[in-house]
Amino acid sequence: MGRTTDDLLGTGIAAPSPRRTALVPVLAFAGITVAVMQTLLVPVIKDLPVLLDTTPADATWVMTSTLLAGAVATPIMGRLGDLYGKRRMLLVSLAVMVVGSLICASTDDLVVMIAGRALQGFAMGAIPLGIGIMRDELPRERLGSAMALMSSSIGVGGGLALPAAALIAQHADWHALFLGSAGLGLLAMGLALALVPEPPLRAPGTFDHIGAFGLSLGLVCLLLPITKGSDWGWTSPATLGLLAAAVVVLLLWGVFELRIPAPLVDLRTTARREVLLTNLASIMIGVAFYAVSLVLPQLLQLPAATGHGLGQSMIVAGLCVAPLGLTMMFVSPLYARLSARRGPKATLMLGMLIIAVGYGAGLGLMSAAWQTVLVSVTLGAGIGLAYSSLPALIIGAVDPSETGAANGLNTLMRSIGTSVSSAVIGMVLANTSVRVGAVEVPSMAGFRISFLIAMGAVLAGLVLAFFLPSQRPSGRPVLLARSADDGPVGDTVGAAPAAPAGPPVTAVRHDGAPS
Repeated sequence: MGRTTDDLLGTGIAAPSPRRTALVPVLAFAGITVAVMQTLLVPVIKDLPVLLDTTPADATWVMTSTLLAGAVATPIMGRLGDLYGKRRMLLVSLAVMVVGSLICASTDDLVVMIAGRALQGFAMGAIPLGIGIMRDELPRERLGSAMALMSSSIGVGGGLALPAAALIAQHADWHALFLGSAGLGLLAMGLALALVPEPPLRAPGTFDHIGAFGLSLGLVCLLLPITKGSDWGWTSPATLGLLAAAVVVLLLWGVFELRIPAPLVDLRTTARREVLLTNLASIMIGVAFYAVSLVLPQLLQLPAATGHGLGQSMIVAGLCVAPLGLTMMFVSPLYARLSARRGPKATLMLGMLIIAVGYGAGLGLMSAAWQTVLVSVTLGAGIGLAYSSLPALIIGAVDPSETGAANGLNTLMRSIGTSVSSAVIGMVLANTSVRVGAVEVPSMAGFRISFLIAMGAVLAGLVLAFFLPSQRPSGRPVLLARSADDGPVGDTVGAAPAAPAGPPVTAVRHDGAPS
């Protein structure tokens, strides 16, 4: 017979409330929903100049605006969540995405479309906010797999969006893509309102408006030339000028952040070895993740007449790449077991090793559709383990009051990685293209070089991860007070005090393991 609530409380284990049970799937759904925005238009990207009556160079702003907005939003929304409530900012992020989707659904004007797509990208801040809510609300035995799933939602949403968007784009007006994304956003908002509580933990201080402006300006100056360098020319005055401006602005921003008591990003915490190396490794994983998303769909859809294309339809190409996201989702429970035994550092290294093996095998597995599925599954498993490890490593090094901002910065590092990957691999494919008839198409050599770049990036990340400190018992336990109704509420203290009377209290380390 099952135990009653009283039995559970008598043993110090809370009976999960309906809200607690639904928390993880609801937040994961919200993360997947906002991640869909990154790849929503990939199936129609080659048609955007015609659809928007513009030039190919200008059409790329429809994708670039989403990327830039997401990069700017993640650290800012994370900090706002720490200060004013993570659930509240999660709802704001989703609401902005819905507005952006409706704007895009109602226009064929390039400028209006870019504005709507920027609002869609703004929602990327929902992912670190979701990780922060899980940190504050979940008991230790569920925290590892829950954060793993939320962290992986970036890849899961991006992978699953490809076949779904291809199906819609092939059989309906392309504006239906935005109506669908608006519907997903509204559903995610409704579920969050009904089933996600507002954690009571708040960070002290006020919002750093100057720091937010400085970081936003610096990121735009950095990411804009990275994403547009192929169009502008890597040695053009615009590219070099913006890169130089990024260095100056970010240096001044860093000096300012170190001098104020409540900065947007605590750079002293960010400079800790575990945080710094994790963020650098995240950039490398971002490079590796986006490479497969750029290469395999093109390889699958190239006509067989090119000699190396696989001649598949848009929908089939999406289905062949979909296992990338599905595998990432299914490895989350596996991550929790591996991390509990070996720690998130070992799991991160294992994930990156699997990614390297996947890209190495992919160098010779490009001649049939089933081979691309095998590559997608292998890479999905590796990326899923690697992404799942990142929030545990970050959370293990920061105070609970900094969870949102710290995970927002880590998500930003992944976005920088995908931006670099897009620019470098786009340049490689363009410079190694071959002429078939009257058109230039990517060559097999270009695809293989792209895989080698991704493999090199993830091996560099593996070296960085090797120097992460091993897991040790934390000197600053987090107290998770459990009750049958509200469950755990996180609070960080310098040393564990005596357990108060009332609901049982369990001390756990920042990585979710018992202290």
